[in-house]
Amino acid sequence: MKPVLLIDFGSTYTKVTAADIKECRVLGTATSHTTVETDIGEGLDAALAQLEDQIGFVNFEKRLACSSAAGGLRMVACGLVPELTAKAAKMAALGAGAKLAGLYSYELTEDDADEIEAINPDIFLLTGGTDGGNKDCILKNAEVLASLSAKFPIIVAGNRNCGRQVMKILESKPAFLVENVMPAVDKLNIEPARGKIRDVFLERIIKAKGLSKISKLVTGILMPTPAAVLSAMELLSKGCDEEPGLGDLMAVDVGGATTDVYSISDGFADGVDVVYKGLPEPFAKRTVEGDIGMRYSVDGIIESAGLLRVAQLAGLDELKVKNYTERLKNKADYLPQNKEERAIDFALAALAIEIAGQRHAGTIEEVYTTSGKAYVQTGKNLTDVGGIVMTGGALIHAERQSELAPFAMYSESQPQSLRPKKSEILIDSKYILAAMGLLGEYYPSAALRIMKTELKII
Repeated sequence: MKPVLLIDFGSTYTKVTAADIKECRVLGTATSHTTVETDIGEGLDAALAQLEDQIGFVNFEKRLACSSAAGGLRMVACGLVPELTAKAAKMAALGAGAKLAGLYSYELTEDDADEIEAINPDIFLLTGGTDGGNKDCILKNAEVLASLSAKFPIIVAGNRNCGRQVMKILESKPAFLVENVMPAVDKLNIEPARGKIRDVFLERIIKAKGLSKISKLVTGILMPTPAAVLSAMELLSKGCDEEPGLGDLMAVDVGGATTDVYSISDGFADGVDVVYKGLPEPFAKRTVEGDIGMRYSVDGIIESAGLLRVAQLAGLDELKVKNYTERLKNKADYLPQNKEERAIDFALAALAIEIAGQRHAGTIEEVYTTSGKAYVQTGKNLTDVGGIVMTGGALIHAERQSELAPFAMYSESQPQSLRPKKSEILIDSKYILAAMGLLGEYYPSAALRIMKTELKII
C-alpha cells in the first residue's frame, strides 16, 4: 500500500506529514508559511519540496487535508437561555472545530443584528427551546436573520415543533434543519448539528475561502483542523476494533492567539454525596480560550494571572516582563533570544495551560443541607484522566516541558478545580495530531499505532 499525505493548512503555517500505512510510521514532516493571500498552493508546494528533500519522491495513495486558514471556521450561535440552549449551541460549534465569533441568548436586538451583519460569519447556528417548549424566541430570531443582507448559511437546531416555520421564514437564505441540540432540559444532542456544520464546511466554506484552488492537489479537505485534533484524541482514547485506546485523555494546545483544551471523558461525578448541576457535557469536548495566547493574546494571560505572578514564575522583575510582553502582541512569530526572554515565555506558557485548564475542567463546591455536608459538581470531573497530550509550538519547542506539565493538573491551592490528579504527559513533538485525525478517517488502526509510537512520554 502506498503512503498517505496529510496536509494541515494552518492560519500561519502549512504542515505536511507523510505516513506509511503498512508499517504504521511517520516517514517525514515539513512546514512552510501558509500563502492564502496569494495562492494557497504556493505554501503547500514549498512544504512538499522540503518533504521530498527528506524522503525522496513519493507517489501517495491519498492526499487528505484539514484547514484553519483564512480565519478558520468562524461561527456565530444563539439560543434561548445562556446556561442551556446557548451553551449547547456553543458546545456544538466548538466540537465541530469552529472559532466562535459571537454567542447570543434570548431574542436578538437591532444592535445584535448589526453586530452579526458586521461579523458575517461562515455559519450561523440557530437554536432555542426544548422540543415542545418555547417557540417565540427562535421564530423571532429567524425573522431577524431573514432581514439581514448577508447570505451566510444558517443551521437550525432548535425546538422541533416549529422547525418548518423557521425554515419558511428563512426561505431566502441557505438554511439547513437538523435535530435539536437540546431536545429536553439537561439532555444534550449536539452530534447532528456537528455533522451538518462539517457538511456545510466541505460544501460551501472551502469554496468561500478560496481553498478550492488546491482541490486537484488533494483527495479532499475533510474537516477544520481543530475537529481533526478532536477526532485524533477520540481515537487515541477509545481505540478501534484492531487496537485498544489509552482511556480518558486531555490535550492542551497553546497558540499565539488562543489556547485550545480537549477532554475525552465522561467526566461523571465521583461519589454518592456529589450532585451534578447544569447541562451535561459531551464525552469529546473542546474549549477555546480566545483571550489566552502567547503572542496576540498575551494581555489575557497577564489580566487573568496578574503581572506579578508572571514575573515570579519567570524569576524577573515586573518591568522586564511588561516590556517584553508589550513587544509580543504585534510579533506573532517572535522567538525568545536570550535566557530572560525564554524564562518569560515559560511563565506565559505555564499560566496559559493553568488558566485554560481551569476553565475547561469542572468545579466542585461544598454545601450543607438538612442531611449534612454534600458536594455540587458543575462541568466535567477530569480527576481520573490518565494522560495529557501537550501540543502547539509553545509546548512542543519548550525547553522545560516537564516543568510545564504540573500546571495542567490538580493543585491543592485550587481544590475546587477538577483537573487530572495523576496523569502521564505525552508530547506531540512532530505536531501530528491533526494529521492523525485525518488519517483515522480511512485508516484508524494505523493512525492509532502511529500516535502510540510518536507521542513521547516525559
